[in-house]
Amino acid sequence: MKRDISIIDLPAKQKMIIACDSSGGIGPKSGDKVVVPGEIVGRLGVRVALMELLAVRATPLSIVNTLSVEYEPTGKKIIAGIKDELEQLNLDADKVLNGSTEENIPTSETGVGITVVGVVSEEDLKLANSRAGDIIAAVGLPKVGEEVIADKDEIANLETMQQILTLDYIYDILPVGSKGVRYEAKLLAEMNSLNLNLINSDVDIDKSAGPVTVLLITLPENRLDDLKQNISKPVNLVGKLYSIS
Repeated sequence: MKRDISIIDLPAKQKMIIACDSSGGIGPKSGDKVVVPGEIVGRLGVRVALMELLAVRATPLSIVNTLSVEYEPTGKKIIAGIKDELEQLNLDADKVLNGSTEENIPTSETGVGITVVGVVSEEDLKLANSRAGDIIAAVGLPKVGEEVIADKDEIANLETMQQILTLDYIYDILPVGSKGVRYEAKLLAEMNSLNLNLINSDVDIDKSAGPVTVLLITLPENRLDDLKQNISKPVNLVGKLYSIS
């Protein structure tokens, strides 16, 4: 599986979907290279893993945070950020959230790991539904490090994902992180056994998209204007899929 998820067969034609994310050196501690509040670290970390599950239409059931920091005060703030993000999906943190912190060794840098487990029926699972002639649009712009905070209005988030999931003309959704748009667009074409024609746009397709600041989606070419009207984030055409001859 080349996507950043694990898929495990379950009884009754169900699939377990597992996604995870990690970060290091980003946070409020003295040794961090990018200094941001713990709440932001938690929000962005869990967002990445949640995006991966939602992209294949899975329902999150369990979130586990493994924090390489003390609970008080750093871990507590990171967990608060995670809980804030879960509220956007109406998930009860008291029921779905568990984790661990480092209480034995003092740490000078923030380290975070987050795993999300979900489930989806075989019928609803969306992994490779694109067709020749479909276009690939990038929703959001690649941002990394401090840009993620400074340019938050230009990045995809959970609200963006929820908006996309309501649109009946969307086929595949692929979150973009550190590997960039070019890599993920090629993967999207490969998953669908199609070729890819990249199209020049305002998007830097080789730049890291950090904590999933871009969502690649496939759709019919004649629905691009509809997408731009339905989504408040930047939308750019980046590629077109065609048959392998």
